[in-house]
Amino acid sequence: MEAEIRPLQKFEYFAPGTLGDVIALLKENADSTTILAGGTDLLVWMKNMKVSPGMIVDINGVPELSFIEMRDDYLHIGAATPLTVIKESQQVQQKTPLLAEAIGFLASYPIRNRATIGGNLCSASPAADTAPPLLALDASAILQGPGGERTIPLSEFFVGPGQTVKGPDELLRELKIPCREGRSAFLKLGRRKGFTLSIASAAAFGRLRDGKFDDLKVAVGAVAPIPIRSRKVEDALKDTKATDEEIEKAADMIKEEVNPITDLRASAAYRREMASLLAKRTIKKIAMG
Repeated sequence: MEAEIRPLQKFEYFAPGTLGDVIALLKENADSTTILAGGTDLLVWMKNMKVSPGMIVDINGVPELSFIEMRDDYLHIGAATPLTVIKESQQVQQKTPLLAEAIGFLASYPIRNRATIGGNLCSASPAADTAPPLLALDASAILQGPGGERTIPLSEFFVGPGQTVKGPDELLRELKIPCREGRSAFLKLGRRKGFTLSIASAAAFGRLRDGKFDDLKVAVGAVAPIPIRSRKVEDALKDTKATDEEIEKAADMIKEEVNPITDLRASAAYRREMASLLAKRTIKKIAMG
């Protein structure tokens, strides 16, 4: 039997050329508008009737939303910048290699060519691969709407699966990432090798000073309703000798912070154990240099 092909519901389509035009459309039609960036999630949701927007605003032609540039000691990345562009950027590879490394594990080449950093974050999947590295890098999200802009830590951006603090009339404009000296590591576990959805993932950034951890940040994904920073692990290892014993003891604390689900890919118990294991391994990579 052939699968039923269901037509998309009718919607209005706009492709503004400036950020100001985007904000104006959001101001007038906030309740019915959905932003289209790469469309790798949105089009699937529309075909599955998960979302039925009355208006789609395509931001691919807005130059103010697609860029990578340094300002002072921060790397700024426009929300509509394709993931492949970010991964291959020399600035990203030099200043925030953790993000480039994580994107290399995300989906397939064609998807990365189309998908955007803003779309990956605003979809707010607990398994979003860009979220843990950006959390470990202490990134912030810059939102803009009719009332102006606001900057919030990415650790406060996610509210729940598919939910963020972004208002209906706001747009994620760009990401702001502090560039600091340090080591980083990213690990991802899936059901098969290659580009697959995360069962669990972990990212860590930090440096050693006199053999002790300094400025350590640890984040995990796919093991809670939202990607999370592991504050307990960070606090436990602050100014602590970078020994295997201390790392393993601290990383076990992450089990108290995660709240995984059981689904077709893995059980909650397995995800909890893997969160701890991946955190240990990323932290040890930082310790070993």
